[in-house]
Amino acid sequence: MKEKAATKFELFQREKRLNLKNDTIEVIEMKDQYDLSTMKSRKNPYASKLKKPVTMRLSEDVIDYFKNMSEENGVPYQSLINLYLRDCVTQHRKIDISWHAEA
Repeated sequence: MKEKAATKFELFQREKRLNLKNDTIEVIEMKDQYDLSTMKSRKNPYASKLKKPVTMRLSEDVIDYFKNMSEENGVPYQSLINLYLRDCVTQHRKIDISWHAEA
C-alpha cells in the first residue's frame, strides 16, 4: 500500500522534534503576527529572466511532434519548444532560407 505523503506542517513538526533532541540547533518559534509596514520594496532580480507570452502560428504536425515528445518525457510541450529554441540560440544555429531552382 502506498504511504501517504507528509504535509509541510507534519514535516515541520518532525524537524522540530529532531531539533529538540539535538542541542546544536536552536528552534525559533514564529510570532503570531509580524509588522511588515517597515519593509522596503525592491525589484525582482529575476524579472529580466521571466518568460514572456507570445502568440505563434505553428503547423499542426509541429505541435503534434512536441506534444508526443512531451508525453514521452513528462515535460510540458511548450517547455520543450522553449528548450529547442534555446538550444538553437546557444549553439548559434543558422537556418538556410534560400530558394533553389529546380533542374
